[in-house]
Amino acid sequence: MPGKQMLAADYGASSGRVMLGSFDGERISLHEIHRFANEPVILNGKSSSTMYWDFLRLFHELKTGITKAGIMQGRSGADISSIGVDTWGVDYGLLGKDGMLLSNPVHYRDARTEGMLKKAFSRMDRERLYEITGSQFMEINTAFQLMAEQEYRKELLARTEHMLLMPDLFAYFLSGEMASEYTIASTTQMLDAGKKDWSGEVLESLGLPSRILEPVLMPGTRLGSLRNEIREELGAGPMDVIAVAGHDTQSAMAAVPSETDDFLFLSCGTWSLFGTELDVPQIDSRSFACNMTNEGGCGGKTSFLKNIIGLWLIQESRRQWMREGCEYSFGHLESMAGDAEPFAAFVDPDAPEFVPAGNVPQRIREFCRQTGQKVPERVGGVVRCIDESLALKYRMVLDEICACTGRTYQAVHLVGGGAQSALLCQMTANACGIPVIAGPVEATVYGNLAMQLVAAGEVKNLKEVRRIIRNSENMKVYEPQDTEQWQEAYGQYRKFVS
Repeated sequence: MPGKQMLAADYGASSGRVMLGSFDGERISLHEIHRFANEPVILNGKSSSTMYWDFLRLFHELKTGITKAGIMQGRSGADISSIGVDTWGVDYGLLGKDGMLLSNPVHYRDARTEGMLKKAFSRMDRERLYEITGSQFMEINTAFQLMAEQEYRKELLARTEHMLLMPDLFAYFLSGEMASEYTIASTTQMLDAGKKDWSGEVLESLGLPSRILEPVLMPGTRLGSLRNEIREELGAGPMDVIAVAGHDTQSAMAAVPSETDDFLFLSCGTWSLFGTELDVPQIDSRSFACNMTNEGGCGGKTSFLKNIIGLWLIQESRRQWMREGCEYSFGHLESMAGDAEPFAAFVDPDAPEFVPAGNVPQRIREFCRQTGQKVPERVGGVVRCIDESLALKYRMVLDEICACTGRTYQAVHLVGGGAQSALLCQMTANACGIPVIAGPVEATVYGNLAMQLVAAGEVKNLKEVRRIIRNSENMKVYEPQDTEQWQEAYGQYRKFVS
C-alpha cells in the first residue's frame, strides 16, 4: 500500500477495530486489520453487582491489531508511522502510585450513579454548573461517576494517583505518557467550556479531587512513542502515539464531509449525537432549557449537540431475540420493519427504562401500553417503532438547535454505522424535512487518521481534512418523502415525549 501508513484504534460501546490507513496526498484508503467484540462483564459482590469494561481484554485486542498490521506491512516493506485511539465518552480508569490499574473501569450503564445528579445539584447550583461546563446533564457523566466512587469506593479513590479517560488510558499504556485529551475531557462535566481547562469551581463544589487529573492536551498532538517493551513483545517498529480526537464523536465530526460551515451532523451508532459546529460554545438560557451540550472539537471548534440513545435500542433488542433463540441479521430486521404498519406507536428513546441492558422489546411494549398506544407484538413492529421514534426525536432536536442558534440548515450529514440503514436514513430525511447525506460509515476512523496527519504536518486544518474525506468516499443522498404524513406523526409523537 503506497503513501503514509497509520493505525486507528476505534473503540465503540459494543465493538472495536484496528484499521490501517494509507494517505497518498489526496485521499485516505482504509483496510480493516482486526475487529473484536466489546462486551461488558457483570461481577456480583456481597451486596450488589457491578458492570465493568474488560479493559485487559480490550488492550490485548489492540496489541493483536498492531501485531497483525506489522505482519502485513512487513510483507509490503512499508512502515507504520503512528497510531491514535478514540473511544466512547465519560468512562475512565484509576491508576495507583505504580501507574497500574487499581480496578477495571466501570461501565457507564452501571447503576451506581442513580441519584448522583440530584446530589450534585444539592452541592452546586444547576444553572451555574451548566454556565461553566455547557454540558448536557446526564447521570452517566464522569463527574457523577466520581461522586459515586466517593460514595461506594472511597478507599479506592483515596489510593488513586491518576484518573485517565478511556482513550488516554489506552494511549498511556501504549506510550507511558499521561495526558487528558481535550475532546474526551469535555464529556466529563468538569471542564470549563470557555477556558478549555479543568474547572476548579466545579471540582471544589462537587468535592472532586483535582490532584488525580492530568493537563489538558489539544487533539492532533504527538503524545510520545510506542513503548520499547511493547515493540519487543509485538515485534513492532517505532511509531508515534498521537492524541487524536479521543472522543469518537469528535473524530467522526472531523470527518463530516461538508463543504459549508453551517451544517448539521448526526453521528449514529450505539448513541446518536445530533448537532452542529460552532466557533465558540453557546451557553445561554435557551441552550440550558434545551439541555444542549457543548463538546470540545478539533481545530478549536465546538460541537453544539444533544446525546440521544441510538442504535442501542436495536442492538439490545436483537440480543434479546437471540436469547429467545431467534438470530436475526440487521438486514432482516430492517426488512421486517419496512413491511410493518407505519406510525402505529412511538417511544421516547431517552426514557430511563431503555438505558439498562435487558429485555428492550418488552419495555417498548410496556411503554406503549402505559401511554395508551397500540402495542407492537411482532418483531418488525418493534423495530419500526424504534426507527420511527429515533427519526422523530432527531426532528425534535433539530427544532431545538434551530431555536438556539437562530439558523436554518439545508441538510443533515449522517455518519457512522447508522448510514448503512437505508430505512433509518430515509425516515430521518422524512421527519426532518431536509435531505440526509449518508456517509462515511467509517467517519470515526477517518477522523482519527486525519488528526494523525495534522500532527505530522501533512494536513493543515479541518477544511482540508473534509476535502480529503470527500475525495475518499462516495456519499448517498436521501430526499424527504411523505413530509405531510411525517409532520402529522411528529405532532402525535410530541404527546409522548417532553
